[in-house]
Amino acid sequence: MNAQISAYSLDAPRAAPYGPVDRRRMTGDKTNVVLPPDLVVSVHVALSALEEDWRLLEASNRVSMHQSYDWCASWLSTHVERPLLVRGRLGDRTIFILPLELIRNGLFRTARLIASPHSNINTGLFAEDLGGLSREQFAAGVMAGLSAKLADVADIVTLDKLPLEWRGEGHPLAALPSIRHQNSSYQLPLFPDFSATLAQINAKRRRKKFRVSERRMESYGGYDYIVGESLDERRAILDVFLIQKAARFEALGLPNVFRDAATQAFLRAAVSCTGTAENHPLALHALRLRGDGDSRIVAVAGVSRKGDHLICQFGSIDETLAADASPGELLFHRIIERACGDGVALFDFGIGDQLYKRSWCTIETPLYDIVVPLTLRGRIAAGVHRVLVRLKRAIKANRQAYGLVQRLRQKHQGKAAPESGASDTSDAD
Repeated sequence: MNAQISAYSLDAPRAAPYGPVDRRRMTGDKTNVVLPPDLVVSVHVALSALEEDWRLLEASNRVSMHQSYDWCASWLSTHVERPLLVRGRLGDRTIFILPLELIRNGLFRTARLIASPHSNINTGLFAEDLGGLSREQFAAGVMAGLSAKLADVADIVTLDKLPLEWRGEGHPLAALPSIRHQNSSYQLPLFPDFSATLAQINAKRRRKKFRVSERRMESYGGYDYIVGESLDERRAILDVFLIQKAARFEALGLPNVFRDAATQAFLRAAVSCTGTAENHPLALHALRLRGDGDSRIVAVAGVSRKGDHLICQFGSIDETLAADASPGELLFHRIIERACGDGVALFDFGIGDQLYKRSWCTIETPLYDIVVPLTLRGRIAAGVHRVLVRLKRAIKANRQAYGLVQRLRQKHQGKAAPESGASDTSDAD
């Protein structure tokens, strides 16, 4: 493939593979939507060709860190997936970028958002005014562009984990058909006053837990809350996380989603990006014991910041030392306290329903998958996707069924099920 597939206008003779796009295919409305005649869609395989426009679009408060230039560049530098960077322009202005990668799952060729398996929330990149188009026109134009430009290389486009409402605005593609994802994501609004933040979530109980954790940590000699500053320090903390997380998955008999070399290389690439105070792909926060020569790190959290949105990408604890002090909870307390005084408005615990997230969060954000079939085979893939998502959602809604699935997974891994039956994988299938 060339570095850039030539652009063409959506009113060109080549049509979408299933005929003209109309609103009935999106919403059930019988009113046809006129496609924007000046919208030009092109596909690129080199990030550098789009960097200037990309960074302009990602400055919006409504763009997820997972679609930021540095995050996607880190992933593509460590993985072999083929990038398909879809850009839409009106005149000389870029109004959207969908950073996709091409993968093959069995019989199907899927164009998905870059690094989606490790994303907590996805948005894509869109101009805030959508170039003056109505949301219906815009969504129809994007759908037609995807169908016409990618049908030769992919069977289906999957845009997953999208919030249809985010930061007070509807998603630009909300008019397209979607299905509720099996997981939600969880957030806590932050205020400059930490006390006001805690008042949302039973401040008295939260402070009591904090004091108990601190007293228990003192019994081990005390601790320091650290944020990796130098690259060497960030890499060292990341190595600790990978060891701790591997031990946790091993104990639960679950597959280690961080085990493969490409994923670890991606994380190392992400922590190598210095970014700025208000925009950094991955910072490492940790609690380190001060005890008699034992300066072991007992808790780690990987945190990304984009503008006023702080998102926890992963976390771990050392379960062999000071686990009774709840170091993970203590670390979150420290991170949130620091963020309140640092201009952060939203702390995001990411995807996946877990008790500790519910104990901290006041917002549950439902996520949705948009699937765009491009070929006949893609229509089959879209049907399979929807069936699997509904099945997963039904299983997760049934405590007994979900417990059985977890036990089967653990048995498959050759381990006994833990007494708690809990999993700390944030985005478990």
